[in-house]
Amino acid sequence: MQTFQSIRDWQGMRRQLPVQESIGFVPTMGALHEGHFSLVEHSTAECDITVVSIFVNPTQFNDPGDLEHYPRDLDSDARELERRDVDFLILPDFDQIYPDNYRYRVTESSFSRELCGASRPGHFDGVLTVVMKLLNLVRPDRAYFGEKDFQQYLLVKDMVDAFFMDAAIVPCAIVRDPDGIALSSRNRLLSPAGKKLAQRFARILREGASASAVREQLEASDGIEVDYVVDRDGRRFGAVHVEGVRLIDNVAL
Repeated sequence: MQTFQSIRDWQGMRRQLPVQESIGFVPTMGALHEGHFSLVEHSTAECDITVVSIFVNPTQFNDPGDLEHYPRDLDSDARELERRDVDFLILPDFDQIYPDNYRYRVTESSFSRELCGASRPGHFDGVLTVVMKLLNLVRPDRAYFGEKDFQQYLLVKDMVDAFFMDAAIVPCAIVRDPDGIALSSRNRLLSPAGKKLAQRFARILREGASASAVREQLEASDGIEVDYVVDRDGRRFGAVHVEGVRLIDNVAL
């Protein structure tokens, strides 16, 4: 695996890659887990070359405390990616990704303001902007996104379609732990008691008869603060706070 901290150096390498070889891309914020590695496995199975990026993107955090406490473990991440046959790892910093200091950004005017966007103003501007920049840098044939962040996946897919970008945006199924909790980098911030509450969130979201019934059960659970529970387009979406950690999940109805 070759690692690039310089975008200029990466661009030089990208120009040298054979045009006949397909490129798969997995953008991440690090603190990798089996959910991320499932995306990598899809890419290595389906593409000739796999590129992963790790960049904790400040522009998608509306809460400075959330950004400060977001887990990071770069050395472990790099070892695991190399073990999984990733070809290139890109590790840019803020000044390289945002030479304009985030003066230019991508904004979606409707769906990005619902669900997670309703309580996290500006979040999806940051997500869409950084994803567009990374897709332009990597120019992949296929880019892989986990369905845990289903709203993000839909917004990225629609952005790529709207701007006539060439990458296929590929959704990959949620990976859960044995207790049914959707894997997330933030899970490692939970205590054992917090993980029990996260398990309860996942179970109630899956088993509840309706969004209102799920919300009622979650609000009756000590230690769970509900952000939203919404049924739409054949899926149930939920977001809660447990021990100050924001957890999201969704299930097909």
